[in-house]
Amino acid sequence: MTYYDLAIVGSGSGNTLITPDWDGKKVALIDSGTFGGTCLNVGCIPTKMFVYPAQLAQGAADAARLGVDLDLRTVRWREIRDRIFTRIDSISSSGRDYRADELDHVTLYEEEARLTGEKSLRTASGAEIEAGQLVIAAGSRAVLPDIPGIDLPQVHTSDTIMRVDEQPRRLLIIGGGYIAAEFAHVFSAFGTEVTIVNRSRLLLRALDESVSEKFTEAASAQWNVVTEHTVASLTANDDGSVRAVLAATGGDVRRIEVDAVLVATGRVPNSDRLGAAAVGLDLATNGRIVADKYQRVLKNGRPVDGLWTLGDVSSLHQLKHVANYEARVVSHNLVNPDHLQASDHRYVPAAVFTYPQVAAVGLTEEEALRYAETTGTRICVAVQQYGSTAYGWAMEDTTGFVKLIAEQESGKLLGAHIMGHEASMIIQPLIQAMSFGLDADTMARGQYWIHPALTEVVENALLSLKTQSGS
Repeated sequence: MTYYDLAIVGSGSGNTLITPDWDGKKVALIDSGTFGGTCLNVGCIPTKMFVYPAQLAQGAADAARLGVDLDLRTVRWREIRDRIFTRIDSISSSGRDYRADELDHVTLYEEEARLTGEKSLRTASGAEIEAGQLVIAAGSRAVLPDIPGIDLPQVHTSDTIMRVDEQPRRLLIIGGGYIAAEFAHVFSAFGTEVTIVNRSRLLLRALDESVSEKFTEAASAQWNVVTEHTVASLTANDDGSVRAVLAATGGDVRRIEVDAVLVATGRVPNSDRLGAAAVGLDLATNGRIVADKYQRVLKNGRPVDGLWTLGDVSSLHQLKHVANYEARVVSHNLVNPDHLQASDHRYVPAAVFTYPQVAAVGLTEEEALRYAETTGTRICVAVQQYGSTAYGWAMEDTTGFVKLIAEQESGKLLGAHIMGHEASMIIQPLIQAMSFGLDADTMARGQYWIHPALTEVVENALLSLKTQSGS
């Protein structure tokens, strides 16, 4: 049994916990996957590096509406792929070498490990580890549904689809969430014929219903969207293509031929691979490790001394910016046991880098109505179209909008939902307002808004809210 002052399972956001506070102390870092975790290698960063050239390609199609004829001559898939992963792989490799070879006080275990106790582990090769403090930051993995043919080599998850040698001419995407929407945009913009199959009526159905409705409508105008269907089977053809059978609950059956399949049906926490249940840690119904507000792991409802968690393995929000935030909290609490910081997850924003972009923070209208019933608070809602502003006129935008939800009496913002051009950036002042308690009227009237920037659509939405503070 080797003792470490700190052991960390996961080299994503968990890697940032190795600060100068641990110089001169023994640290173990354990990860059986590619160093750097999901975001760096198969998630946020490489996907957005594909999204940007996809936006450029999409621009050629959009320009025609404005009287500018542009031609998208070709997309050099391998060149794009290799540019992205040459950089990504180098960062991962250098990060691995720094931890493994350059820090004398850090030991890197590049293998799977399972808990043998609250703060002890055994690696796949049999190494026994005990830690004064243990942080579980083991992340999540893609879900593969039980479908005949799911193991075909033409079937991919987000872990592998970005590294294929050839851009598929026809792509089937199973699922209707964030990952499905982003990859549909990327491949469609590059010229792939995209089909999305989703078991529910709406895409992005975790969002505000009006956003899901509008996005599904926009998606259906550019991709082949088949809702209220599931994939019954996948069969390889002699020419290397795949035949997919799509079945509806009502009995409708469709068959399509594609060159590749992307499974985007969600992700599950890696708590099972760690053996969290076997040592009695509290788990949510989806396998998520349960933590208190200080990021301490719970067992029988009580925090385990010296056992912490962060990121996808425990968070309700499978988002890199949440994992990074939780890592900062854990990093503080590890070395300040008498002055613990609590995580604040009240205003967690998210964005979907698809076409059109979608961003959200706070309550949906449905959630706000339930909140109003519970608290006796009246709410107000405002929707402002991109096309109602001068910059929206410039773009001839007919789909983008901002939706705000607030308490009527106080003007406190409860939720913000944006679909349209650069929604991920336009939402930021609303996140700031909610985080620092700025009411809608003060935010709208207490500062200058640049004219005719697109952010005027946020200003006008704030002014449209019928709050008592505003009146």
